[in-house]
Amino acid sequence: MTTELHSFRQRLIATLGTLALVAGGVTVAVEVAAAPPAAAVDNGLARTPQMGFNNWNSTHCRAEFNESMVEGIADAFVAQGLKAVGYTYVNIDDCWALPNRDASGNLVPDPVRFPHGIKAVADYVHAKGLKFGLYSSAGTKTCDTQGFPGGLGHERQDANLWASWGVDYLKYDNCNNTGVDAKQRYQAMGDALKATGRPILYSICEWGSNQPWNWAPGIGNSWRTTGDISDNWSSMIGIAHQNQSLAPYSGPGGWNDPDMLEVGNGGMTDTEYRTHFSLWSQMAAPLLIGSDLRSPSAATLAILKNTDVIAVDQDPLGKQGTVVSSSGGLVVMSKPLADGGRSVTLTNENTSARTISTSVDALGIGGASSYALKDLWSKATSSTTGTISASVPAHGTVMYRVTPGTPVPPPTGLNQLSDLPWLSAVNGWGPVERDHSNGEQAAGDGRTLTINGTTYAKGLGAHAPSDIAYYLGGGCRSLGVDVGVDDEATAGGSVVFRIYRDDTLVADSGLRTASDPAKHLTADLTGATKLRLVVTDGGDGTTYDHADWANAQLACGRGPSAGTHALSDLPWTSAANGWGPVERDRSNGEQAAGDGTTLTINGTTYAKGLGVHAASAVTYYLGGTCTAFNASVGVDDEVGAKGSVVFQVYRDGALAADSGRLTGADAAKAIAADLTGANELKLVVTDAGDGVDYDHADWAAPQLTCS
Repeated sequence: MTTELHSFRQRLIATLGTLALVAGGVTVAVEVAAAPPAAAVDNGLARTPQMGFNNWNSTHCRAEFNESMVEGIADAFVAQGLKAVGYTYVNIDDCWALPNRDASGNLVPDPVRFPHGIKAVADYVHAKGLKFGLYSSAGTKTCDTQGFPGGLGHERQDANLWASWGVDYLKYDNCNNTGVDAKQRYQAMGDALKATGRPILYSICEWGSNQPWNWAPGIGNSWRTTGDISDNWSSMIGIAHQNQSLAPYSGPGGWNDPDMLEVGNGGMTDTEYRTHFSLWSQMAAPLLIGSDLRSPSAATLAILKNTDVIAVDQDPLGKQGTVVSSSGGLVVMSKPLADGGRSVTLTNENTSARTISTSVDALGIGGASSYALKDLWSKATSSTTGTISASVPAHGTVMYRVTPGTPVPPPTGLNQLSDLPWLSAVNGWGPVERDHSNGEQAAGDGRTLTINGTTYAKGLGAHAPSDIAYYLGGGCRSLGVDVGVDDEATAGGSVVFRIYRDDTLVADSGLRTASDPAKHLTADLTGATKLRLVVTDGGDGTTYDHADWANAQLACGRGPSAGTHALSDLPWTSAANGWGPVERDRSNGEQAAGDGTTLTINGTTYAKGLGVHAASAVTYYLGGTCTAFNASVGVDDEVGAKGSVVFQVYRDGALAADSGRLTGADAAKAIAADLTGANELKLVVTDAGDGVDYDHADWAAPQLTCS
């Protein structure tokens, strides 16, 4: 972090605990951490991103925010067909309570705004077949300058009160937090909501200040990744940029939240609002309408009720779209869909029309002979053999659903099986679950995959007898997976896991019971057309046979070609960085791409390398073809003697090399790792335990040797 940004950050940290900001109205830098995604909270809610309404963007704390307005929104949900297309939650924001608690310490609804109380409003909303949500803050007061009571220190009391009113959703803000640790504050309310026994969707509104994507998935159902949105193009597109890099942290049960929708509030054109709605859906973001639905324009309703775009947001695979290419204000995003297709957005951030092009190979679904295209705004249909292109108006987005005519093989790289479409799935009880155990009944009724006390964020939850088939198309090389009986089968369960390559048995777990730890299976799939994952009972019937295929990683395609490569010349699989983007052949300047300088460590300059900022993780797919990695590492001279970091090299998730603590005063240090047979290389930089200030870290002259 530079001196200027360091000073700003210190001032921000010093004042956050006492500022009374309107609805959390502060934009802070998003620091993307390198930690792996946490498992989603197990409350059975938000298996797809929540959809509904929140009044703040249209009313703030003005007098028109009242009981009549909220009930009118519930009426509009039904009358305008919004309920029919999936909008469920009618949520109220700040200013619903009196400034002081009563003698018993309870929150009191404002009798002028809500003369019949909050429970009566919740009952009205429920009678429409909808759900009701309200707002508080994880501080002594909420965010409005009038200073309404916050929930800090009153978590159990407030949660019990809300549950008694029939509340289904809590938006929990971050103002006046007195400097108490964010995770501690939000965990306290999460525990209190859970203890009520009522299913209450928990929306953490922490603004991204403390990297909530690292810890919030185990606590809440969504977490704000940015400051507040405003009703203008600059705010909306800037927030989209901040949220785009966080795709690995989002999934069923827990979503990155780039704030509520501004569609219909009048500050943007309809073209810009279509971009807004397209990008939020492409990023699997919560869709919370922020305009007054009692008097919407036809154009506003057409945007908010576009069922094709909504279907992308609500796709059950639950993947957030990622940026495929971004250059000159022309941005392409791709989102995997449960049917094996992709949603693609072509966004023109410029002020004049441009042509934007991409390909099915770039989207990760190459291999079919033809593809059906549906323009999700014009509804026009067409086909392509590979190229996808459109003329896109200024500040506009063209959004396609791309569906292969035949099954396509998984993309090159290390794929999680739960992220890929299967050819078929037969299961003993209930559906096969993605990233959840098998709950035996409806989809999504399981919990975090857990085998003998070890939890897994990714995998498949099955129940014997089960048979899941995937199309490989001859392009994959291996599968690695942990298998075992899920801990939810506390009364027993015994199964056998088998992996078939083109109907030939290639791996067998033997008998696994509920008391056994996970067993790691590997299978050579070179040249295979089809993969089958089979679970049979252990010979004693299928009772309690909840079987987990945990962290099932499928390696497909070759890695880099033979020879020695400068790592900065190769494409990475993913790149997360503390400040600004990871830079190729330049140091990290913390802001826009290319704002760094020549890589320099202790006076020595380097033409090639990666410039990062702690906390950082850059991942490369190797495909088993590489043998060695080496580099010189250190803190870049642009921060002087400041900064302290640790460089780590991981092969297939195992630590292969560690630099130890290095500061800006240290010379470059050589680091090397044996990568023979590895599928994945991950380069991690940590803050050495003392914060990320000035942690500009250089992977200098990094070389990858492959055969």
